[in-house]
Amino acid sequence: DPQLSDHWDLWKSWHSKNYHEKEEGWRRMIWEKNLKKIELHNLEHSMGKHSYRLGMNHFGDMTHEEFRESSRGSLFMEPNFLEAPRAGQCGSCWAFSTTGALEGQVFRKTGQLVSLSEQNLVDCSRPEGNEGCNGGLMDQAFQYVKDNQGLDSEDSYPYLGTDDQPCPTTPSSNSANDTGFVDIPSGKERTVSVAIDAGHESSRIYYEKDCSSEELDHVCWWWFMALREKMWMARNTGFEKWGDKGYIYMAKDRKNHCGIATAASYPLV
Repeated sequence: DPQLSDHWDLWKSWHSKNYHEKEEGWRRMIWEKNLKKIELHNLEHSMGKHSYRLGMNHFGDMTHEEFRESSRGSLFMEPNFLEAPRAGQCGSCWAFSTTGALEGQVFRKTGQLVSLSEQNLVDCSRPEGNEGCNGGLMDQAFQYVKDNQGLDSEDSYPYLGTDDQPCPTTPSSNSANDTGFVDIPSGKERTVSVAIDAGHESSRIYYEKDCSSEELDHVCWWWFMALREKMWMARNTGFEKWGDKGYIYMAKDRKNHCGIATAASYPLV
């Protein structure tokens, strides 16, 4: 649609999008299709058919299938006509959720808020079952912290977003520790770190009737939760630009909506 050219150029500039000339045409077609879908949804919202509105973000040039794969942290699409970047996507959101939950527990206990190292978990928790940038589970990361008798701070072990370096043999700086973890019974909405079905478009206050409580995007979409009346305030550890600066307000006590209470856990300190 020629009338959308200025809008397209502004969106590309805002999100720092650069394409090879052979790619831009079909990326724009996807973007226009998603834009029209957003407009239709918001029109239906004004008619009372939905509880939330949609907005265009930096995923607007991706198909639904591409988005679902990227949310699992396993997608790295190398176009035939582009030089691959030196570092691709790192599906390490499980590590960010682990550190977020542990930082919160330590703060509750000591009053001190210390930023912990996700890279330490990416590099070193393979013996517990995690797979670096290919995904992992928070329980296994909590177990690593216990086995290692501590986790380094972010300052001492900064994030690189790669998993091709060996785990250091030096002892942990022990900026935080845990004594294990607790898996919350499935369906009980007392959550700290969880996975959800994140394969649907979303905006701020979120309720999606087609959401699944079983088919979780369980590698990358891990959240740190806080209670706010009849909603959960959820932080998406994968994408800062998603939702409301990385946060979303989800329906609470709606029969385990989107699987928010299917796989929840928290560390013991």
